[in-house]
Amino acid sequence: MRSLDCFAEAKLAALAARQLDRSLIPTHRLDGVWVTRDGRRLMSFSCNDYLGLSHHPDVKAAACAAVQTYGAGAGASRLVTGDHPLISALEARLARMKGTEAACVFGSGYLANAGILPTLVGADDLLLVDELAHACIWAGAKLSGAVVLSFRHNDMDHLTALLGEYRGAHDRALVATDTVFSMDGDLAPLEVLTALCESHDAWLLTDDAHGLGVVHSDAGVRVPLQMGTLSKAVGSYGGYLCASRAVIDLVVNRARTLIYSTGLPPAAIGAAIASLDVIAADPDLCAAPVRKARRFTQALNLPLAQSAIVPVIVGEAQAALDASRRLADQGFLVAPIRPPTVPQGTARLRVAFAAGHPDEEVDRLAAAIRGLI
Repeated sequence: MRSLDCFAEAKLAALAARQLDRSLIPTHRLDGVWVTRDGRRLMSFSCNDYLGLSHHPDVKAAACAAVQTYGAGAGASRLVTGDHPLISALEARLARMKGTEAACVFGSGYLANAGILPTLVGADDLLLVDELAHACIWAGAKLSGAVVLSFRHNDMDHLTALLGEYRGAHDRALVATDTVFSMDGDLAPLEVLTALCESHDAWLLTDDAHGLGVVHSDAGVRVPLQMGTLSKAVGSYGGYLCASRAVIDLVVNRARTLIYSTGLPPAAIGAAIASLDVIAADPDLCAAPVRKARRFTQALNLPLAQSAIVPVIVGEAQAALDASRRLADQGFLVAPIRPPTVPQGTARLRVAFAAGHPDEEVDRLAAAIRGLI
């Protein structure tokens, strides 16, 4: 219908006028850090494969072996015929790693948060979310039907005030945050958060998508709802929740994004199990991304990196686009991040560090960025 095309064209024109339009660019990842794009070989500083495990030989072999044994797809929802044996093995591994009674694997991190939150809170409940939490947390919050309030980023005084004002009027309360924030690379104050939640009988959910395998900010902290992904440092695909047995059983029975989605393909599960083996056996590999990020921030006199993610704020969307193009001319892929992913006026280069980045290339990137800002 022409009216549909006119609607889409007008929306696209409005985005383009503000330098906010996006397009998909074919990119061949050659290994953990090198890619080819538009006929050029670039060193990528824009990938979340922080440990390079998506190309690790043991991980690829495990994926192939899973296909040979279980086939290419799961075939159905996990509750129908799609719960192949590798999934329970992965869930047991995740639960041991996170120190919980049980775990549940979802089709993606987005599906996990979109299913977990509506399962646990509803119309009579309170849901408090860090303003910079990932979009999938906000999607789950909206689907829940709960009263949703935002607290200022990592502002525990603001969260305390909101709990004091609103907690008593609601049956249940849940607080949701990232552990490592995906656009700023900073960490949630988990010890303070857990104590605050316990004092107000509020359940804490943490999204460890960018922490697992790289930053152990939740080590030794009692978080009842530990969510994360298998698609970043683990180098595979999928999402998970680690929690008590009762909570996991409830999620299996009520989370619509689990019940009505086909199970993860065996290759993704086999690869994730093999990656977790590597992570457990090689602490030096896991420490490398943050070490390289700190080398970079020290070179540019930026605040010391807390994770593998370092934002270089440039301001307006066009400035971020221009900086990214100039870095590509010097052999680097550093993606520009623009609104609405980040607030207006904070467009940036989001620099993501991996274990495989040579120190000399980290230094060369720092020098190249120093010439742009």
